[in-house]
Amino acid sequence: MQERSGGVTFQGNPLTLAGTAVKVGDSAPDVEVLGNDLSPVKLSSYKGKVCVISVVPSLDTPVCDMQTRRFNEAAGNLGENVAILTISMDLPFAQARWCGAAGVDKVVTLSDHRDAAFAEAYGVLIKELRLLARAIFVVDKDGTVQYIQLVKEVTEEPDYDEVLGAIEKLV
Repeated sequence: MQERSGGVTFQGNPLTLAGTAVKVGDSAPDVEVLGNDLSPVKLSSYKGKVCVISVVPSLDTPVCDMQTRRFNEAAGNLGENVAILTISMDLPFAQARWCGAAGVDKVVTLSDHRDAAFAEAYGVLIKELRLLARAIFVVDKDGTVQYIQLVKEVTEEPDYDEVLGAIEKLV
C-alpha cells in the first residue's frame, strides 16, 4: 500500500496517508461501504448523479458534525441530481444514531469501518489513527472525479464555497 508522509496534520502534527491518491480526471474507484442498516452499498450505485463524497474522521466530533450539517443544509438546494454522501469509520449504528439526533436527513451516511476499502482506494486512510482524513471528492454523472479538496489540518473545516462552486459547475 502506498504511503504519503505529512499529507495532513492533526493539531499541527504530521500524519501519514495510506492508499492510492485519487486525482482529478480519474474514474472514481468503485468500492463497497456499509449503509446504516449494515447493507453493502457500492459507490457506483450513485452513477448518473453528481456525487459529493464528504469524508470525515468521526461524526461524533465538533468539526465533522458541523461539516455534515452544512452539507445537509446545502443538499436541500442542489436538487434531485446531486447525492451527498458522508463517509467515516464510525460504526453504522453510531451514524444512524447521530443522524437521528442531529436531524440530518438529506445526506447519506456510509461506514468504511469494516475493511477501510474506501480509505485505501481514495488514499485518505490516516495510518497512525486508522481514521479517514477530512476531504471532499466531487464525482460527475459519468463517474469521473472532477474536484478534490484534502483539508491539510484535520481539525479544520473544508472551504464550503469552493466545494459548492465545483458542484454548481456540474449540475
